[in-house]
Amino acid sequence: MIVISEGFPLSRTRRTALSRSQAFQGRRRQAALAGTALLAAAALTACGGGSGAGADGKAEMKPKDKPTTAMAISVNLTGDQVKAGEPVKVTLAEGKLAQVKVTDSKGGELDGRIADDAKSWVSERNAVPGAEYQVAAQNTESQSANAQFRTTAADKVNKVTIKPGKDSTLGVAHPVSLVFDNPVKNKAAVEKQLKVTTSNNTEGSWGWFKDHSGSDRVDWRPKEYWKSGTEVKVEMNLNGVDSGGGYFVRDYATNFKIGKDRRMEVSLDTKQMKVIEDGQLVRTIPVSSGTPGGKKASWSGKMVLMAKEGTIRMDSQTVGLGDAYDKMVDYSMKLTPSGTYAHAAPWNAANFGRVNASSGCIGMSDADAKSFYAMVQVGDLFEVTGSGSKGIAPIGNGYGEWNKTWDEWKQLSALNGAAAQTG
Repeated sequence: MIVISEGFPLSRTRRTALSRSQAFQGRRRQAALAGTALLAAAALTACGGGSGAGADGKAEMKPKDKPTTAMAISVNLTGDQVKAGEPVKVTLAEGKLAQVKVTDSKGGELDGRIADDAKSWVSERNAVPGAEYQVAAQNTESQSANAQFRTTAADKVNKVTIKPGKDSTLGVAHPVSLVFDNPVKNKAAVEKQLKVTTSNNTEGSWGWFKDHSGSDRVDWRPKEYWKSGTEVKVEMNLNGVDSGGGYFVRDYATNFKIGKDRRMEVSLDTKQMKVIEDGQLVRTIPVSSGTPGGKKASWSGKMVLMAKEGTIRMDSQTVGLGDAYDKMVDYSMKLTPSGTYAHAAPWNAANFGRVNASSGCIGMSDADAKSFYAMVQVGDLFEVTGSGSKGIAPIGNGYGEWNKTWDEWKQLSALNGAAAQTG
């Protein structure tokens, strides 16, 4: 009989044998897996299909993507306290600009132009006072960048009184006339923003001088009198322009058409006024003009009918002639703001066609004045010739530009003439 004490030696021997067997089997599996991995690696190397392998079979590093640089722009106007009156300039740090858009909070847009090298963009017009602007730029790689700025309000505003008014029909001598509320020191900057377009390419020029009121004024007259039927459009793109006497805070525009070619020839010698239409004499009216010598004499030279005022009160004290007269006058047609009119003068009837005995105006009978008043239009030319006048009226006393030659007139331009040199 065999006795096995408590069974411990057998049990311990069997556990040891089992562990050794398991270890052996584990080593066999590891060896098999390692062999498979080596075969796989050898296969990849042999095929050369790995992205990290070079032509010589050695492994290579995959190059990293080139870092992307954000689009960067600079704007000449920045912040919340920008002074208006300058164009907006956008500059690109790298690359080329494809598009730039500058808009204000009201939806208005500043047009501009990309430079030939596509590195910058400049607005055609200035940033206006009291506005907030958004700048959106895009380059040729479709990257974009944005900026914004705000302009301060104008300390002083300049305004314009415009003649003629919109949709007027005028005579052949009427100029475009702009009178400014405040002084214009930057005349060239203002003149650059004024544009006259005509239906028949009429040649003309701007000219600067003082209005009869003392204010700065600029007129545009054709080289020759307008041709009947000419259509005229005037654009004053002044918003944001610094006049040197205040900013303009809006644009202006007007348009008009030229009617019948009618011109009046007044002779101080014959005391007759000829009415000429389209080059043909259609009427002769006996008149009495200003008393020769002294303040009551008539102006000579070329004047333009400024307004048809009908019945008005004429007081000699308002034109520096003391108490010579104070009366209601019918069919009054204004030639100068200093008080020269053509009108009915029944109190002077004995002198029509005989003696110049008025206080400077061109007087005629009630009947002649009535029919004449009905036929004339604002802008018609009056030319006074003969002896006994007090000379030619100053250029700003009415529309006196026609008393200058074309070359003399062009010299009054701030861009092309003598005014461009003197400022």
